Amino acid sequence: MLHLKLRVVLFLPFRAVPQKLKPVCAFSSLSSASSSPLPSISINYTPWPGLKPWRQSPLNEDRLWGPNGPEPLQRSSSSAPTVQSAVGAASSLAEMGAHVLSTADPIAKAELSHLAFSRWRNEKLPVGAFRAPDRPARPPKPELVSPKEIPSPKDSSLPLNAYMLHNLAHVELNAVDLAWDTVVRFSPFAEILGDGFFADFAHVADDESRHFGWCSQRLSELGFRYGDMPAHNVLWRECEKSSDNVAARLAAIPLVQEARGLDAGPRLVQKLVGFGDLRTSKIVGRIADEEVAHVAVGVDRFISICQRTGRPPSSTFKDLLKEYTIELKGPFNYTSRDKAGIPREWYENSCTGKHEEEQQLSVVHDRLASIIAMESENSSLNGRC
Repeated sequence: MLHLKLRVVLFLPFRAVPQKLKPVCAFSSLSSASSSPLPSISINYTPWPGLKPWRQSPLNEDRLWGPNGPEPLQRSSSSAPTVQSAVGAASSLAEMGAHVLSTADPIAKAELSHLAFSRWRNEKLPVGAFRAPDRPARPPKPELVSPKEIPSPKDSSLPLNAYMLHNLAHVELNAVDLAWDTVVRFSPFAEILGDGFFADFAHVADDESRHFGWCSQRLSELGFRYGDMPAHNVLWRECEKSSDNVAARLAAIPLVQEARGLDAGPRLVQKLVGFGDLRTSKIVGRIADEEVAHVAVGVDRFISICQRTGRPPSSTFKDLLKEYTIELKGPFNYTSRDKAGIPREWYENSCTGKHEEEQQLSVVHDRLASIIAMESENSSLNGRC
């Protein structure tokens, strides 16, 4: 019977399932599925070795970027009471997550996110069940426009380092909301998904709030602040697509959106080094390193769901991308993706890796061309002799 509930909740449209789980017998049309054993699924998967230590790590209070890197932030007592009162009134993780989503001010959202995760960790609160807001609260600035309306670096009023940092801050703030929305929206199914699922994404939200704090701090040091240039709403639109399906949410957010951070991180670092801003490059590099954990969580949870429901992860991932029109595009940072544990066949066109085959063929062609050129040159020299 558990298999039936898993199939219904994890893969059928979420909107088709009531907020409070009906008895399993309500899905009598699928009763035959519960009597048959789930097929054994063979998975080529090497989990990130740092996943267990990440899950067991203590609360990270290094929310200030000091002269030598992250360090604890000395909290201001003036701003704490309002935020703490909102968290203190909540009785569950899901309710606290809803408070975060309903907070518009970016700095307050980041602080509230950390306090919510801290209270969950320290007080052993239940996950609970709470209704997620239709969309997270947003500050008046930045203005949200289509990606085509975002000014290019050369047309922006911000210098290149601040421009890239502002874009990253926007991604990190959205990531806070994406993680908490996953916690709150799927909280009615905590009994099936397990507390560990929600602990993972609350932890991700805490990390992302810390990343946003570093970006915001550095923007201020450069003489700017979050909201000084327009931003897009693409990340939230991708989140909305998967509001009815847990597996689709994992595919869309950690396995596509977060993984793009692995692809882009090293390029951003190189550009910032070239610009001469080593301090910002170190912040971006640290954020990119920590994103590996978030992608690894997505891979682990997605594979777990597939195993429990008897579905092959690779084809399921690809099917979900098509069904939910989730765009997957390169170039890919294979080193970081491999480290996070994403099997290449998930995002390559074949299990053997079409990209690698093309690269190998290219090398072969280059060698053949070189050999032919050398032979031609030797023939020419011999002819002259």
